[in-house]
Order: sequence, then C-alpha cells, then structure tokens
Amino acid sequence: MMTTYPGNLYVVAAPSGAGKSSLVKALMELDAGVQPSVSHTTRAPRGQEFHGREYFFIDDAQFDAMVAQQAFLEWAHVHGNRYGTSKATIEERIAQGMDVILEIDFQGAIQIKRLFANAVLIFILPPSWDELRARLQRRGEDTAEVIEVRLANAATEMAQAHEFDFVIINQLFDKALFDLKAIVHAQRLKYASQRRIRSDIFQALKIN
Repeated sequence: MMTTYPGNLYVVAAPSGAGKSSLVKALMELDAGVQPSVSHTTRAPRGQEFHGREYFFIDDAQFDAMVAQQAFLEWAHVHGNRYGTSKATIEERIAQGMDVILEIDFQGAIQIKRLFANAVLIFILPPSWDELRARLQRRGEDTAEVIEVRLANAATEMAQAHEFDFVIINQLFDKALFDLKAIVHAQRLKYASQRRIRSDIFQALKIN
C-alpha cells in the first residue's frame, strides 16, 4: 500500500558540472517553502562547506554504523566516497507538510522512488559535452584526471535520465531555474495538495 504524505519530496540528480547545486540553491532562495535535506558523506569538506549545512561529514566507521542500523533512506558510492540520506529526517519533514528537496546521484534517486512513489524526480542535463567539460574546469576544484573520471561517469549517469519524471536542460541558468520553479509549482497544484492547503475552500464548496 502506497503511503502518502502532506509534504512534497523533490529529488534532483545530475552529472557533476551540470549546475544542480546552483539551481537548487537559487530555488530555495526564491521559495522559502522548499527546504533542503542535508545528506551524510564520507568525503572531506570543500571550500567553505560546513558540517551540518552542506553535508554531515562523517568517517567510514560512522557511515558503516548507520548502514547497519538501516538509518539511510538511500546511500551510494559516488566518485570514491559514500553519500547517504537519513530516512528519519525525510519522513519527519514531509509528514509535517514540508516540501523537501534532495540533491543526490541517480542511484539514490531511483532507490527513493521505490520507497516514496509520490517523490518527484528531476534530472538536470548540460547542453553539450564541451560545456560540461568547461564547467568542470572553471570550477577549479578537481585535477585533470578527476575531471576525466567525472566525464566518464557522466555518460553512465545521463543514460538513466529516462527514469526521471522531469528533465531540465541547463543551457541558460535563468531558463533552467524557471523550469525548476514550474515543476515545484505544478506539484503544489495537484488535487491532493490543493485539498490540503485550501481545505476551507474545498469544504465550503462541499468537495470531498
């Protein structure tokens, strides 16, 4: 039996360099109703990242313990590190009627869809291979060897785009952000969401 929740769960995946994090950050700045889910990872912090804000940075032993406790909604190996999403945190937030957005890899997104049938899966594509490579190089975070690994992984990741509900091509950032906002807004206009949010009108109109 499918469990429904009053809140919406948006799951965004993309190959490295496609602009996923920038789009999600911009969406949350525009829409206070969308809250992030902070994942656990075994990788080290980058740049100005802080524990508990971008990620919960934990070591392999701590990650193993959470796996053994089945504390993750999903977890996966990505570029030599592990990432996981806390099951309890997600369920608690959407049960309270919050809209939660996840940034994860395609493996985790597909796992979540099996557990939350109402989850909205969104895949971000780059406009071309050349642009993807250029974005990875401009980011200045990875060596040339790591960039080649990320590009090789991108081919595998993008081949799974058909598993997602929506696809956004991030050629122009403002257009891609508009598309992301449109998906979130459309989800809120579904019958179940409108009935929950505007229950007074439904009751007044005697709509069950």
